[in-house]
Amino acid sequence: MTATAPPPVRKAAAAPAPTRAPRRSRRGNDTAGWPVAVLGWLGSLVLFSPIAYMLLKSFQSETDAASPSPKLIFRPTLEHYQSTFQAGFWAYAGNSIVVALVSTILVLLLAVPAAYALSVRPVAKAQDILFFFISTKMMPVAAGIIPLYVVAQEMHLLNTVVVLLILHLGMNLPLAVWMIRSFLQEVPGEVIEAAAMDGASRMRIMRSIVLPLVRPGLWSTALLCCVFSWNEYFYAVNLTTTTSTLPLFMQKFLSFGELYTAQVAAVATVVSIPVVVLGWICQRSLVRGLLFGAVK
Repeated sequence: MTATAPPPVRKAAAAPAPTRAPRRSRRGNDTAGWPVAVLGWLGSLVLFSPIAYMLLKSFQSETDAASPSPKLIFRPTLEHYQSTFQAGFWAYAGNSIVVALVSTILVLLLAVPAAYALSVRPVAKAQDILFFFISTKMMPVAAGIIPLYVVAQEMHLLNTVVVLLILHLGMNLPLAVWMIRSFLQEVPGEVIEAAAMDGASRMRIMRSIVLPLVRPGLWSTALLCCVFSWNEYFYAVNLTTTTSTLPLFMQKFLSFGELYTAQVAAVATVVSIPVVVLGWICQRSLVRGLLFGAVK
């Protein structure tokens, strides 16, 4: 018998090399987005133009500032800034800082528990309470100034910082409650339930879990309340005279029959600097707070 030869062993076909997906050129995406970038820059320039115009006028003389055509070539002067600080600026600035900071802190201390009770742990008739808060913003401020004036006069609060603190607190509290409530509604309920199952109290849950999650929203709310309080003019002009805030300080430089454009521009520039600096410092928290819960 002759031995049969074993069948030839076939080599396995080599697996095809994986093909790489073609890289998407980012040049096309960048090219498609340039109209949006141009429109964004143009919109920023349009919004910044009043500020640049005010800053330009503040360094001009009153004659140059009052000319009908804007002058870009002029001899700059700092005399308007010097007269601003010599006219009692720091007293008004101190009142504005006290009113804005203290009223904002009080608003947050009252708005956070109220928003927590209306969102995380809803109380009975929460919608009616929310409508009551927002209804206080529907009445024109001028309609209630006479009763407010009479009450402030009877309580000897006219021309004091205390009356501005109370009114700014009532002015910003409804806005803060609605904003913080919207932020608290985005907190996952599972996190709160897990903390409650672990034995955490409501105060511990709010302090250690809920508030850190909505911190950007609290910063944005505080910044908006502080700006509204800093710029408030109606209550200051009707309820105070000498012990007042910076918006009323600007009114001192408005005079009939005289040129005051450059002086008022200088005062407005100085008054706007703290708000601009505060917004620049808190811009990241402000954007995160305003977009909190917008994208899930």
